[in-house]
Amino acid sequence: MNKVIRLIFILLLAFGGKEILAQEAAGKTEKVEIQTSAICGMCKDRLEKNMAFEKGVKSVSLDEETKIITIEFRTRKNDKEKLKKAITKVGYDADDLPADKKAYDRLPACCQKGNDPH
Repeated sequence: MNKVIRLIFILLLAFGGKEILAQEAAGKTEKVEIQTSAICGMCKDRLEKNMAFEKGVKSVSLDEETKIITIEFRTRKNDKEKLKKAITKVGYDADDLPADKKAYDRLPACCQKGNDPH
């Protein structure tokens, strides 16, 4: 009888432990929205492609109309400030951070600030 109780206890811990770990893993992601200076579909593709390679990033989506990029990331691997800095290194403004000058100069002329969406 003692062995049966131990076995039941071990099974409960094993299955309950997996649920706890799954909940912890799910709770360690964050979604942020960052205003960018993106203009067009080329900007969208460039930002989404580059940001997907940043540490901990799970998903990236840029709304061309509002110019807001939404990034879901693992909080242990990254944070909002680092992601904003990464956006500037692609050549775009990120909230209050201006684009990196060299990266901005490498953007196609149609993707630079002041142009109409196309």
